[in-house]
Amino acid sequence: MLARRMIVSRANLDDAAQVAALEAWIGARSDSTPFHRPAWISAVARGTGQQAMMLVCRHGGGDIAGVLPLNLIHSPLFGRALVSSGFAVDGGILAEDAPVAEALAAECWRLAEAMSCPTAELRGGALPREGWALKTGAYLNFAKPLEADDEAQLLAIPRKHRAEVRKGLDNGLAIEFGRSKRLLDIHYRLYAENVHRLGTPVFPKAMFAEVLAAFGEDADIVLVSKDGAPLTTIFSLYHNGVCMPYWQGATLAARKLRSNESGYFHLMSHARQRGCTHFDFGRSKVGTGPAAWKKTWGWEGEPLTYATRAAPGREARDINPLSPQYQRKVQLWKRLPLPIASFIGPYISRGLG
Repeated sequence: MLARRMIVSRANLDDAAQVAALEAWIGARSDSTPFHRPAWISAVARGTGQQAMMLVCRHGGGDIAGVLPLNLIHSPLFGRALVSSGFAVDGGILAEDAPVAEALAAECWRLAEAMSCPTAELRGGALPREGWALKTGAYLNFAKPLEADDEAQLLAIPRKHRAEVRKGLDNGLAIEFGRSKRLLDIHYRLYAENVHRLGTPVFPKAMFAEVLAAFGEDADIVLVSKDGAPLTTIFSLYHNGVCMPYWQGATLAARKLRSNESGYFHLMSHARQRGCTHFDFGRSKVGTGPAAWKKTWGWEGEPLTYATRAAPGREARDINPLSPQYQRKVQLWKRLPLPIASFIGPYISRGLG
């Protein structure tokens, strides 16, 4: 049998027809995520100034056989890297078979070399072998099916944490879902507070705005408040029946009032009403508080495997804040006044990707 001829090229992301065809192909695949979509990489590009690209592998006749969404991340502090996908926890190669995946990976590395990127990173998806290093054990992903209704969802939570959720639900907290500028402004303020306490620079507000605009009804924000005072916000993405709460903001008062528990439980109900069947808590680093907290909900973590490739004689970049080289920087960042951290953070975080 003759081998199929495959052609890998870059899509024109300014061509609405090409983008629509890619969105349709990606949306039809059960193994795709929001981060594979042209909407994601283009929103990241507009919001951070980092370039978006989409590699497409086609059979000789023109049918799409695989895609690889990319962001070119450049930073004076963290160097250059070609990443699939930028600022995402997934978004690696989508391919019909292994030869298509290898063809996309090979073109990705050729492109990285042409663009003077000493590192290329593939987050999830079909993983290439030749020339790439596979890394697992650093992150866990927490996803599972939603229960049939609110009562079943509550009963599915382990007893100890179920009591915490009930406390949140009994605290008279107001819940609001929407996509307005007001909600985005509140979310960004709380998110900036949250990441500052964790010791990491806040992402540019423009990226949140661009993702919200690009995803339309496939993204929203839930606000949990008490007597008009915001406590918790959750920025969620929806894709192929999966609800993914991706960015969270919270005040110091949120823990006492259990507004995080209330917010996530109401989000599960909201997702079910939207027709979602699964809830993806997203990834957390192994051995951290967020990973332990997700387990208290009854979600079990599945190890994530990423692929990296570095130029000869170079080491792949490392942007894991748990790495020893970053721990001192994290502690210093926490001590910065919040207004200063919020001002300079976006300029630094653009290069994390």
